[in-house]
Amino acid sequence: MQTQLKESQSQGGFRSEMRPLPLELSSPILVSERLILRAPEMADTNAIAHLANNMNVAAMVSRMPHPYTTKDAENFVARVASGAMGKCVYAVTEAETRKFMGACSLEAHDTGRGLELGYWIGETYWNRGFATEAAQTLIDFGFRHFDVDFIDARCRVMNIASRRVIQKCGFQFQGTGMAGSLALGGMVAVEWFRLDRKTWGSLRAWGGAR
Repeated sequence: MQTQLKESQSQGGFRSEMRPLPLELSSPILVSERLILRAPEMADTNAIAHLANNMNVAAMVSRMPHPYTTKDAENFVARVASGAMGKCVYAVTEAETRKFMGACSLEAHDTGRGLELGYWIGETYWNRGFATEAAQTLIDFGFRHFDVDFIDARCRVMNIASRRVIQKCGFQFQGTGMAGSLALGGMVAVEWFRLDRKTWGSLRAWGGAR
């Protein structure tokens, strides 16, 4: 998924090639004011395919194919269940309706000292702050449960909405680079951001990030 969300245009982010978190680590259900983050389920596959089969979303997420079929959704859920994608992959669902709205994840950094945030939200749910809320919830979980110094996030240079989500979460700009896009079949320009543990500690109530 990755780094892969946003709010006014496409909800998504670009991730570098990361290794999965250790398989023995579990991902408990996470609850925020409006969201429940839980493991993706086979019952989600129709909703996943419906929301992901949208070039406005796929073009902003590094590893999402286009077109995106129900079979792709089934493979995604099966890979998550098997641990092939690590243990910190979540379905983003609305607490009130339990509707599937997107996905988010944390992956281990090659250095072993950090994580990388990924997320995407379906276009139906843009402009309502769900991307920021999901990201903040997962960031809190990452820093509280893993011995890491930082969390990274990436987005396409043109993805203004995703950049805004990342900045609202307290990430600081680190640089630019190129990353592969499965949907576009090539490389695209991306921006790289980092949130360190000290900065997160000062934003834990998230009052300073809104």
